[in-house]
Amino acid sequence: MIFRRKTVMKLNILAIFSLIALSIFISACSGTANNNAPVNTANTPKVDTASPNSPVAVTTPTPAQTTNDAPTLTPVYKALCAALLKKDEAAVKSVYSAATLANFAQQMKDNKVTSLLKFLEDDVPKGDCSAKNEVITGDKAVADIVSSIYPNGFKVVFVKENGEWKMTNQSPTLDNVKPSGVNPATK
Repeated sequence: MIFRRKTVMKLNILAIFSLIALSIFISACSGTANNNAPVNTANTPKVDTASPNSPVAVTTPTPAQTTNDAPTLTPVYKALCAALLKKDEAAVKSVYSAATLANFAQQMKDNKVTSLLKFLEDDVPKGDCSAKNEVITGDKAVADIVSSIYPNGFKVVFVKENGEWKMTNQSPTLDNVKPSGVNPATK
């Protein structure tokens, strides 16, 4: 009986010390850091976040300077916005170039979407639509489209078909993005 009491007492003491150690561990791992503790930053390199070349600098895209109000192409983009808002598929089709509509048809087929309006539903701007900074070169033009979706503007290519300007789904901005290299893990 004495042996049993000593064993039980040892187990109780061990359990108490284990709980104390566990409590100390948990309290050390959680909670907030002591913000008043001095930090030694003598060997920490300074990062210039104000420099535009800094890899950690936060940059907010700024709208491009307006050189013109795109008098030729703004009506085309406004017509597209109005057609999308009215859910007028025929009017939407009348704004896009033949090559763009063919590209959309292929993408719709690949994605099993039967309606152009359903396919473009994420591209419906709210509010005012306009274009700016048009540059026309023969039967091609580029302008920044501006809307709630692209508040800072987004360059889009327009083409002239049968004497009318049509919008495309091409963008010099995206064309200038180079594909990334081969993933070394897949070699």
